[in-house]
Amino acid sequence: MNEQLQNKLDHLPAKPGVYLHKDKKDTVIYVGKAKNLRNRVRSYFHQSRPTSGRLAILVKKIADVSVIVTDTEAEALILENNLIKKHQPRYNVNLKDDKSYPYICIKNERFPRVFPTRTLKQDGSKYFGPYTDVKTMKLMLDTIRTTFQLRTCSLKLNPEPIEAGKYDVCLQYHINNCQGPCEGLQSEEDYNATIDRVERLLNGKTSGLIKELKAQMETYAENMQFEEAADMRDRIRALKKFSKRQKIVSRDFDDRDLFALKMDEEAGVACATMFKVREGKVIGRQHKYIKSLEEREPGELLQTFVERYYAEANFYPSEVLISHDLPEASPLEELLRERKGRIVPVRRPQRGEKASLMRMVLANAQLLLDEWKLQEYKRQQARVPHAVQALKEDLRMEHLPRRIECFDISHLGGTGTVASCVVFTDGTPRKSDYRHYKIRSVDDGQADDYKAMREVIERRYSRITRENGPWPDLVVIDGGKGQLSSAVESLKATETFGHVRVIGLAKRLEEVYRPGDPDPLFIGKDSAALQLLQRVRDEAHRFAVSLQRKQRTSSTLSTELEEIDGIGPKTAQKLISHFGSVKRVKSASSHDIAELVGEAKAGKITDYFQQKAPAEEA
Repeated sequence: MNEQLQNKLDHLPAKPGVYLHKDKKDTVIYVGKAKNLRNRVRSYFHQSRPTSGRLAILVKKIADVSVIVTDTEAEALILENNLIKKHQPRYNVNLKDDKSYPYICIKNERFPRVFPTRTLKQDGSKYFGPYTDVKTMKLMLDTIRTTFQLRTCSLKLNPEPIEAGKYDVCLQYHINNCQGPCEGLQSEEDYNATIDRVERLLNGKTSGLIKELKAQMETYAENMQFEEAADMRDRIRALKKFSKRQKIVSRDFDDRDLFALKMDEEAGVACATMFKVREGKVIGRQHKYIKSLEEREPGELLQTFVERYYAEANFYPSEVLISHDLPEASPLEELLRERKGRIVPVRRPQRGEKASLMRMVLANAQLLLDEWKLQEYKRQQARVPHAVQALKEDLRMEHLPRRIECFDISHLGGTGTVASCVVFTDGTPRKSDYRHYKIRSVDDGQADDYKAMREVIERRYSRITRENGPWPDLVVIDGGKGQLSSAVESLKATETFGHVRVIGLAKRLEEVYRPGDPDPLFIGKDSAALQLLQRVRDEAHRFAVSLQRKQRTSSTLSTELEEIDGIGPKTAQKLISHFGSVKRVKSASSHDIAELVGEAKAGKITDYFQQKAPAEEA
């Protein structure tokens, strides 16, 4: 830890606020909130604190910390949400929609318009949604247009041009869809009262709204304003029709939000889902996908989703239900109390009607998660090259051979036996995963490809078993039945035979051999699958030969140095690796050689070449 960072940690305030961890490039890598900034930020650097792999990496990268003090935890939550949006930190939970869903916007302007949008602007406008079902959103907008006479034009209705008579009413006024605020025929106060009703409808408050409109209809009727009463009757019918379409899920008619999370660690994704229940009816839902699980617990992921939702919400229910316990003290309840004006309990239901509701939300979260996995599988399928898909079909495999490992043995007359393993992913070489093996079980002068193959397969897959992957989808052995049988023996010995699909590729007729099948499989010469196998096999051969040649060259170069008394093969190899050639060793100073092998050996090497020089000149 640098001195500047330590100094900041020593002088942190014991107040609520937000902290920003930064790396060496001054990039914000994590944003967090805290009830006590001093305790929270310093806790990251306590050596006794148990840490996950993700947290350990984060702490290692922290080069600086900035803090912003707030008056309350609720303010810290709002600020944290805004800063995460601004900086997109690498180590914060990343919530993503699978697509851009639309919202209904009440524009921040005089005589506000109500319209759908997919773009959210920080201009004071109010947004309701997102609507995952576009049909529901369109039904809502149709109900608003039928029930409330709102303007649809984009005129700037400032007092001066209205009073000057610069605007004329349009067709919407004449067909009774607008009350003509552009000509001053509707006051701003009356228009804003209508907008308040629209907000109540968008928040699911239909029953109270219907009662209010009924009272107004009766007033019109008593005053013998029959046209106005009939118009109000039609609006009430539209609202009732809309209300009937909403599913009743609760008999107590309370307002509550339900949050649930399902995760699939194997796929590395989670789905957080939220249902809005107003007056006992589901009026909408939304969900986010989380793809940066990184050892996080379900409660931690759900807490992030819930807090970020309420940091931007414009309606707060009487109760919040969650599917998992939140892992730490959250400012959520304080925020809800401030916004609602009273305590809003956050509970995890265990039994009864509320638990039944939560099971419904969890089922929807699982459904959405399965849908995402199916779409992701289709996307991956679309990215897989044709040759890989063709190979799956020709070999009758259940899964795509996206990761292929191929082995080859190389030697020169039984000397210097080596093996290679090359890796292809989606038909492309992955050179960072290539491996060379010096064979130990075969003595020099003994040409035994089968024994060498057994050794390299055993070494390779014993290690993969210990490290739990990555497992290949297909193993290709360069050779026919004999080499394949040797590989299968080792796979069985390491208990990995059932984990991988293995084949042998014989070079003479390009036959494909499979374990337990005495007859080879012939793939068409023009097949993309065979061409992929040939490419993989040829790359394994090239890589094996490269090491074999390197060893021979190194051995040849080292021969003269090994003639020097006291210089063995290891020392000779060390000198060649450092200086590059015998010629450069010969021209090197005694001091440079001594730094590498010691003064005694350096003296012997220098004396050898000095004595040899006159003989060569003569």
